[in-house]
Amino acid sequence: MKCECPACYFEFEMDEDTIVGEVIPCPDCGVDLEVKEIENGEVTAEVAEMTDEDWGE
Repeated sequence: MKCECPACYFEFEMDEDTIVGEVIPCPDCGVDLEVKEIENGEVTAEVAEMTDEDWGE
């Protein structure tokens, strides 16, 4: 399956067992990507939302 990083536009192959909601790093720029849709061998991903850790506060 193919995916294009929305941050750096690098196109790369993803594992066949990738699922919607999975967070994977871009192999080129390293940004975390969240899989939003898988259709006809094309994966649509968005830059994953970063949540701040509250460390129990």
